Amino acid sequence: MAKKVKFKMKKVHKGEKREKSVLDLRDKLWFILTIFCTLIYLTWRFLRTIPLEYGLVSLIAGIALFVVEFFGMIEAMIHYINMFTYQKFDVPVVPPRKYPHVDVFIATYNEPLDLVYKTINGCKYMDYPDKKKVHIYVCDDGHRPEMKEMAEKAGVNYITRPDNAHAKAGNLNNALSVTQSPYILTLDADMIPKHDLLMRTIPYFVDQEMKNEGLEEKEQIHIGFVQSPQSFHNPDLFQFNLYSEGRIPNEQDYFYRDIQVSRNRSNSVIYGGSNTVLSRMALEAAGGFFDKTITEDYGTGIAIQKQGFRCIATNEVLASGLSPTDLKSLITQRIRWARGVISTNRKQHIFLTTKLSIAQKANYWASEFYWLSPVKRLIYFLSPILFATFNFMVVKCTLLEVLLFWLPMYITSNISLRMLSRNIRTAKWTSVYETVLFPYMLLPILMEKLGITLKTFKVTKKGDVENEAGKNVVYMIPFLLLIVLSIIGIIRCILMMMQSNGAGPIVVLFWLVFNLYTLVMACFFVMGRNYLRKSERVQAQEDCTVLSSGTAYPCKTVDLSENGVAVRLDQPVFLKDDETVEIGITTDRYAAKLKAKIVHVDDRKDYWKYAFVIEDYCGTYDEYLQILYDRIPTLPQNLSKSGSVFGDLSINTGRRMEKPFYQNRKMPRVTMSASLPGEDGKTYTVTDFNYQFCTIKAEEEPEKEIRLTANTVPLHCLFSRSLSEGRALYLVENAHEIYADAEKRRMLEEWVAEKMGGEAEEEVSAQEEKQEEKEQAPQFDEMKTL
Repeated sequence: MAKKVKFKMKKVHKGEKREKSVLDLRDKLWFILTIFCTLIYLTWRFLRTIPLEYGLVSLIAGIALFVVEFFGMIEAMIHYINMFTYQKFDVPVVPPRKYPHVDVFIATYNEPLDLVYKTINGCKYMDYPDKKKVHIYVCDDGHRPEMKEMAEKAGVNYITRPDNAHAKAGNLNNALSVTQSPYILTLDADMIPKHDLLMRTIPYFVDQEMKNEGLEEKEQIHIGFVQSPQSFHNPDLFQFNLYSEGRIPNEQDYFYRDIQVSRNRSNSVIYGGSNTVLSRMALEAAGGFFDKTITEDYGTGIAIQKQGFRCIATNEVLASGLSPTDLKSLITQRIRWARGVISTNRKQHIFLTTKLSIAQKANYWASEFYWLSPVKRLIYFLSPILFATFNFMVVKCTLLEVLLFWLPMYITSNISLRMLSRNIRTAKWTSVYETVLFPYMLLPILMEKLGITLKTFKVTKKGDVENEAGKNVVYMIPFLLLIVLSIIGIIRCILMMMQSNGAGPIVVLFWLVFNLYTLVMACFFVMGRNYLRKSERVQAQEDCTVLSSGTAYPCKTVDLSENGVAVRLDQPVFLKDDETVEIGITTDRYAAKLKAKIVHVDDRKDYWKYAFVIEDYCGTYDEYLQILYDRIPTLPQNLSKSGSVFGDLSINTGRRMEKPFYQNRKMPRVTMSASLPGEDGKTYTVTDFNYQFCTIKAEEEPEKEIRLTANTVPLHCLFSRSLSEGRALYLVENAHEIYADAEKRRMLEEWVAEKMGGEAEEEVSAQEEKQEEKEQAPQFDEMKTL
């Protein structure tokens, strides 16, 4: 058994490198002020505000509100205390020869093969001094022959078992029994590791064991596991459904990047089940992966810490996977997490055991109380409604008392949350997240607290995308009911203020309005949003080259996906939409060669964006996957500064009212005002040009054929149709010939680059432009036959 780790960080082995604090003195003083204001507020609430003389309903409502406030603030104070001496650990430097054998467990049940393959591929590209010491295992509880075949083709090991006893915990315990490496990396089927995952986690174990050499057993400290964040390369449902992919971080970021790391102080880091390296010795001391609840990860972490092992959380993203993409899967996942935490705390006897410190018990209690948020949220919604809509007293106080006791607590708590989360989370977004889920989690959580345990492990669906816009109306019923009651309460509050000529109910009015905002956001969330892409885009700027008919165009990628690539070019070059081009992408680690066709061109003002659909990976599929996923996800890491309540509502309202406009422009449309000499001796003004078509100013009857010269390149233009404002659309009949001649193409591209952006007449209206694009489509087909 490992030495029992004490609560205070100073008891950690002498010489262990750590960063003492990332909070400056000002922040610590602010947290002290927050705790002081909170204690004053709670004292006032308990002694002065419980409505004892207003009847049974008021008494029950008043006590219920105080209880959830009290325990909620205790939970917050535990977090403040953790953050007060926030600890991060530097990755130790250890000799390459000291790196031990590692088993990699990829747990899978029913996930698609292509999804698991990406994880296998990522594992094969992980760095390690001696890669023969890294043993990759696909742990398949789906007993699928096709999964076994894929694993064998990929050159990794395959493990299965005759049954599915104890679900994921049983799967991992089975793998544990047939492997032998001293350290184990556990990965969910969708979690693709970065190349440096092992190099950023294994050194913690090696360094500590080196320090243990020569020490008596009772003086030795052993690390149980190192947990890195669970990150996601697709927007979570909150980001996606609320049109906030560029405005808010993933909802799980606050837990893994802040709360987890703050728990280093008390050695109460939660094992998250994936992206984690565990010690086999710790697992064996704990009796293997905990299989008595549906959250084997949470229970295993507690069991390891009860055996005295030191556990570490890092906020460095080392793997990323897929967040649930439909409401039902999200609800199922969160119910399983909530019920699993509650049942695990009960079965691990966290309050009665002598193997956990007071600080560890407090943190694991806080973990359970967090999952009681549906009860808390219901009380927060009903309390102002009971007062404003049904005339029940809930909090007995005056406006002056509220301003003296509640307001300082409210302001300091909100600022503290933003500060300690490093702008990842605010009270506003916490309320939105909790509101969205509370109606569906309320009954399951109450059942679990009453001892009615969920015994079936339900795997979160990953990989499949479903369009849910307008399909989840029934889920909106609880929110709509509360919206109606809140609006009635708001109206009554306003009437009370008008009749009394006073501002007494103004705080209740504020409460109702804020609740109304979160309920409306919940409705927006449930409305859903249609997915327009088969795979997620990764924003990435990598060196690349587009090769077309012998001409190479150096450029940078804009974004990448499994199905397509978009690049940025400084000039609008001539690429045919019906020809396959070669795209070479290189990074400091990988190189991929693709064959692709152009699908869209867009003028981004300071550059031109060319989007391609991939037709062939040319044998570089594995490396292309690494280019995509061997990176920190490019979604927001912090809250946008423009994230106001009004902004949230206006964005969601406006985006849902927009009518989609799909452009089919495959050539760069360049606006110009270029005078070109004609073969007939006349001078013609070109106002738009895209290599295959051009718009020419025609003051008289448009000519059927015009022969022009642009930078020594002849242009044979055939009349297509008349446009507004004295302009005519012409087909560049010899575009194919120009494209095939590298020198002519270069000369024409130089002319376009020189002339673009010149003073030109107003473009056609948006509606005419749409019509023009529709009518150009058959013209393109006609040109191909020419």
